[in-house]
Amino acid sequence: MAQEIVSLTNLKNGIRARVCSIEGGTAVNNRLAALGLRPGKELTKISAMSFKGPVTVKVDGTQLAMGHGMASKVMVEVTGI
Repeated sequence: MAQEIVSLTNLKNGIRARVCSIEGGTAVNNRLAALGLRPGKELTKISAMSFKGPVTVKVDGTQLAMGHGMASKVMVEVTGI
């Protein structure tokens, strides 16, 4: 059964997911790819600040922080807890 696809901002803290797509333009895709975040990558959402603050994820053992707007463009599929 396929999992629901949600934006990174809607993923709960502590949940593992796989990046399905990035809904931004070339600049957003290039910026996230430079950080190691691209379709197919596994990540764990570490935290998100309230009121549209930064979102922190763990990818390949490294923690990355990004703004709420950028995180909202990252579409993920839940893979585990």
